[in-house]
Amino acid sequence: MAGLPYSEKVMDHFMHPRNVGEIPDASGIGTVGNPVCGDIMKMFIKVENEVIVDAKFKTFGCGAAISTSSMVTEMVKGKTVEEALKISNKAVAEALGGLPPIKMHCSVLAEEALRSALADYYKKTGRDPSAFEPKEKPHEHHEEH
Repeated sequence: MAGLPYSEKVMDHFMHPRNVGEIPDASGIGTVGNPVCGDIMKMFIKVENEVIVDAKFKTFGCGAAISTSSMVTEMVKGKTVEEALKISNKAVAEALGGLPPIKMHCSVLAEEALRSALADYYKKTGRDPSAFEPKEKPHEHHEEH
């Protein structure tokens, strides 16, 4: 499919997303959204002995948002909570074979959804979730009057 701005991996994860759905007894749930583009991601993780044994997502958004959500759930399965914390938006984009610059915010949203789910897990286990706070605010939010 020449001419498309997306890699084959992005298209594959968009057309055949992995791990769509919810985990009823999730260890952590994270919801993030970008008010500018309207993408909303909800991520569910199941943790046993500090290892993420399952991850699922529900995303309302463009193809890149769905693809990055799908990829990040694949990347975290089997990783420890500490390892999952190191997954960056760049790693998600690279695993997908790259994203167009205008869609890099989708990989940032996927990282934020993961970090939000990890923070929720920490809160539920009585630990300080501040390690999972976003490193920086990747989106500018403008007030509309």
